Amino acid sequence: MIYESTVYPGATEEDCVPVLERISGLKFNQDFFAGYSPERINPGDKTHRVTNIRKVTSGSTPEIAQIVDALYNEIIVAGTYQASSIKVAEAAKVIENTQRDVNIALINELALIFNKMGIDTEEVLKAAGTKWNFLPFRPGLVGGHCIGVDPYYLTHKAQSIGYHPEIILAGRRLNDSMGAYVATQLVKAMLKRKIQVDGARVLVMGLSFKENCPDIRNTKIVDILAELKEYNIAVDVYDPWVDVAEAQHEYSIDLIKQPKNGQYDAIVLAVAHEQFKQLTADEIRRFGRESHVLYDLKYILAQDQSDIRL
Repeated sequence: MIYESTVYPGATEEDCVPVLERISGLKFNQDFFAGYSPERINPGDKTHRVTNIRKVTSGSTPEIAQIVDALYNEIIVAGTYQASSIKVAEAAKVIENTQRDVNIALINELALIFNKMGIDTEEVLKAAGTKWNFLPFRPGLVGGHCIGVDPYYLTHKAQSIGYHPEIILAGRRLNDSMGAYVATQLVKAMLKRKIQVDGARVLVMGLSFKENCPDIRNTKIVDILAELKEYNIAVDVYDPWVDVAEAQHEYSIDLIKQPKNGQYDAIVLAVAHEQFKQLTADEIRRFGRESHVLYDLKYILAQDQSDIRL
C-alpha cells in the first residue's frame, strides 16, 4: 500500500497501517507492506508535470523501499530519490510547503513595513534580487490546499510531542491576515480619493487561489470579500478560470460573466491570470468610474499604472 498524500511524519505507520491491519486481519511487514511517495503537483504549471519532477520514495522495509523506488522509476523521467524511511519522506514533503509558507510570510511582513514607510515593495525585491542567493519570493495571499494547510499538519504533530512551534505558526497567522489587510488598504485609498465607501461597488478580478488555475480550495480571495462586505461594499467577482456552479456551491459567490465599463469605484487585480495580464492598464481602468482606485495585488502592471500595490 503506497500513500502519496501530504501528512505529518508518522501518519502512514502510526495511523494508517493500524487501520489496515485491523480491517484486513493481515500482519504489517509480514502479510502486507507500505510505501510513501509524496505527490509533487503544481496546479496550473504546464512545465513541471508528474513525470519530469524528481520523486521521493520510501518503503516500510529496505527491500520494499527498493521495490517502490523501482516502480516509480518506470514512469518518472526525472528520476527518484529513495529516502531512508517513510517518516523521512513524510517530513520532506511537509517541509517543502512549510518552507514556502514561512518565506512568503517574511515577504508579506516586509511589505507591511515598506507600505508604512512609503517604499514600493516590488522595487525593493528587484534590487535585492540582484544578489545571486536572494530568494525570489513575492508578497500575496497564501491559499490553496498545500501551502495554506499543510504546515498545520507539522505543527499538530509537534504539539502532540510537547513542542510548540513558534516561527511556523507565526507565519501562518500573518499569511492568514493578509486578506483583511488588503481590504483595509483598499478602503483607505478610496477614502483618500473621497470616494464614498458605504454602498460602493468594487470589482475583484480573480477568485482561484493561484493564477491560470480553476482551483478555489481555501482561496484567500474570500477573506477580502468578507472584509469588504463589513463596509457595506457591493463586490462583483470575475474569474474566467473558475466554474460558476462551484463558486456558488463552495462560497455562495455568483461570478459575473464579464465586467461592464464605468461601473466600479475600485478594481482589485487579485489573481495574475494570463487573460488579465493581456489587458492594458487603460482597458482595466475602463471598468471603473471616472474616479476610482486600482489595486494591483499581483504586480501585473507597472508601478505608475496602478494606485496601490501590496
